[in-house]
Amino acid sequence: MQISTIANPTPPVRNAPAVPSAESRRISDDVAQARHTAMSALTNDRFRIMLEQISDPVSSGAIMTMRGDNVVDFRSAQSSYADNGG
Repeated sequence: MQISTIANPTPPVRNAPAVPSAESRRISDDVAQARHTAMSALTNDRFRIMLEQISDPVSSGAIMTMRGDNVVDFRSAQSSYADNGG
C-alpha cells in the first residue's frame, strides 16, 4: 500500500509584529523615562526659576567667571545656603 500526501505548508506570515528585542525594549524604556523627566522639569516651579536665573545675563556672567579652585567645606556651604533662604 502506498500513501502519498500532498502537504501545503503554512506560508510565512507577512507583516507580523516583530517581537521587540531586549535592547529595543531598553531603549524604549529609556526614552519613556527621559520624556517623563523632561515633562517633570517643565512643570517644576523651582526648575523654572533656576532657568530664569541662569538665563539672566548678569547671573550667567557671574556663573561663567566662577572658578573651580575654591574649596568650601560642607558647614560653610550649608550656612551660606541657609542664609540665602534655601
